[in-house]
Amino acid sequence: MTTNEESSTGRYLVLLEDNSTIIGTRELTRLTGIRCANTADAAGAAPGELFRGAGGIVLHQLGIALISADPDQAAALERASRETSTIAAFEQERRVFAIGAEAQVEDGEFTWGLQAVRADHAQPTGKGVRVAVLDTGLDLKHPDFADRDIVTGSFVDGQDVQDGHGHGTHVIGTSCGPRASQAGPGYGIASEASIYAGKVLGDDGSGTDSGILSGIEWAISNGAAVVSMSLGAPTQPGEPFSASFERVAQRAMERGTLIIAAAGNESQRSAGTVAPVGHPANCPSILAVGAIDSQLQIADFSSGTVDEIGQVDLVGPGVDVYSSWPGAERYRKLSGTSMATPHVAGVAALYAQQYPERAWGLWARLSQTAHRLPLASTDVGAGVVKAP
Repeated sequence: MTTNEESSTGRYLVLLEDNSTIIGTRELTRLTGIRCANTADAAGAAPGELFRGAGGIVLHQLGIALISADPDQAAALERASRETSTIAAFEQERRVFAIGAEAQVEDGEFTWGLQAVRADHAQPTGKGVRVAVLDTGLDLKHPDFADRDIVTGSFVDGQDVQDGHGHGTHVIGTSCGPRASQAGPGYGIASEASIYAGKVLGDDGSGTDSGILSGIEWAISNGAAVVSMSLGAPTQPGEPFSASFERVAQRAMERGTLIIAAAGNESQRSAGTVAPVGHPANCPSILAVGAIDSQLQIADFSSGTVDEIGQVDLVGPGVDVYSSWPGAERYRKLSGTSMATPHVAGVAALYAQQYPERAWGLWARLSQTAHRLPLASTDVGAGVVKAP
């Protein structure tokens, strides 16, 4: 386990082998004495609610257990991950954060981002496609979403899905907001997609692995074709990707759900520093998104491919991005790979409406149709995403 103690929650992720959820849970209890609640018996509950009545949670569709363990119990589980056939991996739970910062630029009838990905000319609207955005929630009172098909779920203990931060409303606006707005430029890509707004980050913009995993399970169980995650935690060069999140992403793919995540904002390219792709976007089976500016140059902050662990797969507009915002302000411009990610997720929904392929097939189509850039693939992957 390489997780920095300051970035961990003190809890653990236990990855159970494929098709071994029941047996693995029994083995976990036998080894540690920890009783685990099962999400199959409490659908939609926040992790904190389940933890109050048990020492752990089993996300039954993902085959992941989230537990609180003392040092002896943790040692027993780490041994079991090496020696048993039911426990595949064991790692510390991380804290994760919304990725973005305020910015400023001019737009016309459509945001520069929509124009850059060609969404302003796209015929598909994402109608009939379910897009799950796991973030700080959504401002359900925002007029631009008044007549939309919206399903909500909160996985933050003690908080409902109403967005008290703003980040979630902004990224949902880019992926699934309106393409036409009387108040300003059109800013949404999949303007008729079904929105599944999952709150996995609190109103302070932070959350945990358990909240994210609970949100992913919720999205899969609701048949989401796309999961968009503008969140993450920094990593160090050479740091292994999470075995638990990688297996979860593989299991999501098997069920037809593509997970798209922000690469991270840790670089300072103007100072010669390129940071590695963050967690969980550095998992091979999660599509990692970097950010470009309106000149189609890599954003100064955008994390990149620095070694064999974690790579940027695509890029999207991520500097001075205009979108929805909670409360009286209604709209705001932000920058970050958080803003690039929903551009890719929205375009994915357009392809999902137009073509039958899902998961790896959808990923392949996004990569094959991307606009190649005269920049290093370690920074931009296959290029900037393009709408059909």
